[in-house]
Amino acid sequence: MTVLISGAGIAGLTLGLSLHQVGVPFRIIEAIAELRPLGFGINLQPHAVRELYDLGLKDKLDTIGVHTERTSYFNNRGQEVWSEPRGISAGYRFPQISIHRGALQMALHETLVERCGPKAILAGAKVSEWYESPRGLEVVLTDRQYGFEIDRLRGSVLVASDGARSRTRETLFPDAGKPNWRKSMMWRGVARAPRFLGGRTMTISGTKGMKFVAYPIGDRGKTQSFVHWIAELPVTPDRDYDTQDWSRRGEIDDVLPSFEDWKFDWLDIPALIGGTEAVWEWPMVDRDPLPSWTEGRVALLGDSAHPMYPIGSNGASQGILDARVMARSLRDHGETTLALQDYDAERREPVNAIILANRGQGPDAVLDAVADRAPDGFEDIDVVMPEAERRVFSERYKQATGLTVEEINAQPSIIGAADGERFQGKIGD
Repeated sequence: MTVLISGAGIAGLTLGLSLHQVGVPFRIIEAIAELRPLGFGINLQPHAVRELYDLGLKDKLDTIGVHTERTSYFNNRGQEVWSEPRGISAGYRFPQISIHRGALQMALHETLVERCGPKAILAGAKVSEWYESPRGLEVVLTDRQYGFEIDRLRGSVLVASDGARSRTRETLFPDAGKPNWRKSMMWRGVARAPRFLGGRTMTISGTKGMKFVAYPIGDRGKTQSFVHWIAELPVTPDRDYDTQDWSRRGEIDDVLPSFEDWKFDWLDIPALIGGTEAVWEWPMVDRDPLPSWTEGRVALLGDSAHPMYPIGSNGASQGILDARVMARSLRDHGETTLALQDYDAERREPVNAIILANRGQGPDAVLDAVADRAPDGFEDIDVVMPEAERRVFSERYKQATGLTVEEINAQPSIIGAADGERFQGKIGD
């Protein structure tokens, strides 16, 4: 039978390509009638990049993304607190890639259609309910806007990759609780700006609750970059975050006054914000780890399984790894509940650990620790906090999340590189 995938985001499309690679029939169901390159910047960690390279996407990723070489942390005066190499510069076998989320999604979509044909994705329909039987399940598809039934599809299992506000998650785990809100909001934008710090550096400035992240996701000529920025600010507790759209339009005036003095010698943050055409706001939320990602013939994948604070650049990467492990499990165990349980057993506990690690601010916690000791800045960071002590914040997070160079480099590919024989997958009817 056919593996039904709900959601054509990064994780869902990666799963489709991976199932095609290993010869397992599938069909993707997407509520949006026509995909568009929405979103902002994301970071792909080396182990996720390896898996996308194994799918034959190296040339596309290297063209549309930036190989990030360094992450640097600064206080609210622009003074460097900590800096470390990333990707190949840090000794990983594969790069860390900063990329526009929409560009990555469209690259995955285009590749899927090229390899599998347009029938691989059923667009303009959402999974509203399903009925299981000993031999499979039937899903009811409805119109996203008006709610009337469109069709019904039969499949072997349903993999829900329907995002952080997953309806499937709510159905499977109605008592899992509401999103946990950190009483802060993130504003995001993309703007052209002069290259800073070599044009391959991700920067994180400020402290918890008032932070500014900026990194290039593309080049614009020899002297400018397309820069993705995130401004995090506290908001009033009565803000109605839970009913907001995850991509609600924001206002530059909501952000700019708080950062109007952040003119550093390496980046003019007010100019960057002021040069942005569109700003969007996102609540800083995660969800409590689930005791299971599967129920019967249904499994959660990506953000539907593990929404996490966007700290440590892990969200999209974990969704890609989910997809690869799921495809391998379905290849090895067939389109069965055993395959879903195998996927759950390998992925859930390590990723739940990342959710909890991100709640502790991850490597960003070094900024708060230094600010506590030197709230008015410093002349010599080593006097405030020695290098060995600052390094601990980064190493502790890598250990907790499995991101050490030694661990990543020692891991084999989850499935292996694609070749002619593996590209013989089938599309479900």
